[in-house]
Amino acid sequence: EMQLVESGGDLVQAGGSLRLTCSLSGFTTDDYAIGWFRQAPGKKREGVSGIEKWSGVIYYSDDVKGRFTISTANAKDAVYLQMNSLKPEDTGVYYCAILHNMAAVYAPSTISPDRWGQGTQVTVSS
Repeated sequence: EMQLVESGGDLVQAGGSLRLTCSLSGFTTDDYAIGWFRQAPGKKREGVSGIEKWSGVIYYSDDVKGRFTISTANAKDAVYLQMNSLKPEDTGVYYCAILHNMAAVYAPSTISPDRWGQGTQVTVSS
């Protein structure tokens, strides 16, 4: 069974950096796509970034473009989200999910519940 576990969330000051990790297990192929999403209190879950492992196709939302970088590991099964120049509005619970296609990063409600990790809290203070 494919499972995802997020880690790396923390409390940081505005302007700081964090690296989130999505640890993958139970994957039998490199032909997968992973998305990063976030949900702020009282807000809908939104797509932040996504990557197709086999093709290298990458997506970033306009809010994070130029500040966040998504990448994959070769030595271990993991997808990273490097978050720089963090702003208070970046605060939220960050989730990774298995995407059925890259278009799913635009529509998190279409992703089955069993394809999500549990999330990791990111809090950016002023």
